[in-house]
Amino acid sequence: MLDKFVMGMAGLRVLSGSIELIAAVLMLRFMQVEKALLINSGLAVVGPLILLATTTIGLVGMADKLSFGKLFWILLGVSCIFFGILKK
Repeated sequence: MLDKFVMGMAGLRVLSGSIELIAAVLMLRFMQVEKALLINSGLAVVGPLILLATTTIGLVGMADKLSFGKLFWILLGVSCIFFGILKK
């Protein structure tokens, strides 16, 4: 039996991996550092969004199994990850 939450999370990861592969092919096709850097910058936006979306789907799938206290700690942990990634 397939879990729709797991399928959604896996689907987002497949999408993310596909975007990464397409970006690598584009970098090789253009063969210019400036364009490769621009493509890489776009990936820097996509990665955290996929992380957030995947985590959200997982939390929604587990919501009935988690207490509010545990949910708080998970959300705090994810917030710390984003704070660490986005902090300059």
